[in-house]
Amino acid sequence: MLSASTRPKDPIGWTAAATVLFFALSLIRLAVPATAYFDEVHYLPAARALLDLSHLANPEHPPLGKQLLALGIALLGDGPVGWRVFPAIFGALGLFAAMRAMWFASNSRFATLATGILLATAFPLFVHARIAMLDGIMASFVLIALWMCAGAMRENETARWRLAIAGVALGAAMATKWNAVPLAMLPGIAFLVVRARSVGWNFLLASRAPPIRGMSLLEAGVWLGLIPVGIYFLTFLPYAFLGDGAVKSSALLEFQQHMLSLQERVVEPHTYQSVWYEWVLNLRAIWYLYEPIDGAQRGVMLVGNPLTMLLGLPALGWCAWASFARGRGDALAVLVLYVASLGMWIIAPKPVQFYYHYLLPSCFLMAALGLALGELWELNWRKLAVATLAASCALFAYFWPILTAAPLDNGQAFTRFTWLDSWR
Repeated sequence: MLSASTRPKDPIGWTAAATVLFFALSLIRLAVPATAYFDEVHYLPAARALLDLSHLANPEHPPLGKQLLALGIALLGDGPVGWRVFPAIFGALGLFAAMRAMWFASNSRFATLATGILLATAFPLFVHARIAMLDGIMASFVLIALWMCAGAMRENETARWRLAIAGVALGAAMATKWNAVPLAMLPGIAFLVVRARSVGWNFLLASRAPPIRGMSLLEAGVWLGLIPVGIYFLTFLPYAFLGDGAVKSSALLEFQQHMLSLQERVVEPHTYQSVWYEWVLNLRAIWYLYEPIDGAQRGVMLVGNPLTMLLGLPALGWCAWASFARGRGDALAVLVLYVASLGMWIIAPKPVQFYYHYLLPSCFLMAALGLALGELWELNWRKLAVATLAASCALFAYFWPILTAAPLDNGQAFTRFTWLDSWR
């Protein structure tokens, strides 16, 4: 244990400040465009159908994300601010949660703040904090769960209430989009593996052992297993009251099979479809918007930060080395989360995939880079660490116009930002 004089000070104030700034930036031109764009055209009608309980819409995805979009419409009206307010809120919550998770996992002030800066300026989280899609909400629920799990391991006396929140967040993540399912399984599996390695055959009943002393595996199974499943199915309750296409509780399991069949159906090729190795190398972008709209030529492009998305790859290699050569649990956790969140898309039977499926892996990629920069900071390579963060922010500023639908000079303005032909 660190003594009080050497223990790093919790950067909670800086974390909150970074979150507020990210949220404020997310609100700039949040109402632009004033009409639905990209996949909003699928999710907003589904949200309206849930709001008036008229019919079943967009059945291939679970309901919670669309319920939150519906809540925004109910609170702020059926307009662009009402559509996008909850994605903006959850984008900020996700950033805050990622920084808190890194703090509890690493106990490093610099790695914590670096992860926040990198994630905020990586592009995918920011873009999805400004559009009425499900991905940003889902990713933020996952990050909240990881924050709670890391906090429970660091401060065992808070473990019960933290794991209860983690269980709710994991269930909510799965109930927003199925991308979260592999990650939702990891906390419980990790608890089992660590406990079994610590106590051997008595792992089922032992409680005075890592990863959380004072909690048995059976109790952890309730928080990290039963509660997420219960929350997931609870979100389907409004479907029982739909006027057309109602789904009764007795048919919920059968409905899951129907959802799976919709996910696996063969759809026509799409201009912006891509595969996992193109995401990893940042080779494929998606133009969510590019047209004259709201009085100007505007665009919104989803792509990764050209610097940090590539620097994150050797950082993952460092995490692998630090995990096994130095026993760094924080590095191992980030590595496993990245591999699990990306690996599902390598084996998934979904025939058409898109770069936005890289949102969750990109969060862990930035965490890996944050840890690596934290190591550089500790080795007194501080100018290099700070320069990397500054360069990430500079690129965020450069791409700002096509991250926020700002007015562009003309219809050829996209050439300034499409550094690769595959970004066009």
